Amino acid sequence: MFDVLVFVYEHYWRGEEPPELEQLGRRLSAHGFEADEIQQALAWLDGLTVAAQGSSPDTPGTPPAHEQSSDSMRVYSVAEQDHLGAQCLGFISFLDSAGVMPPGMREIVIDRAMAAPGDPVAIDDLKIIVLMVYWSMGCEPDALVLDELCDDGEGRLAH
Repeated sequence: MFDVLVFVYEHYWRGEEPPELEQLGRRLSAHGFEADEIQQALAWLDGLTVAAQGSSPDTPGTPPAHEQSSDSMRVYSVAEQDHLGAQCLGFISFLDSAGVMPPGMREIVIDRAMAAPGDPVAIDDLKIIVLMVYWSMGCEPDALVLDELCDDGEGRLAH
């Protein structure tokens, strides 16, 4: 599924709207992706679209999504802890504390990570999820965040 998501991101991230899911599925099939991988990715993308639209402040008659006061704290359920694992939870906490992932975006990342395969979700897969959430919300991460999301961490020396 993540290979499909990376393909979609690489081909449509520059503001170009991806085609409707049915047409996108045909394009992905033409590029050689397996049918079950395509279906899983399309269902995941559909959930991302719904989540991103639900967090939009432009939705009339709905309160702002995921309001959070400055002194609140996110508590993860046991299911979230098990599915995300310590490494992904630490990365989410890092992005949150760095101020580059607002609470509403964090909740969408968690929602989409919970819908992703893997137990626990791999950190590289979580980074793809974060990129997809930024993209779905029409945001581009700043250069330092993008570097962190695209860096595999190999070759780094701890000081």
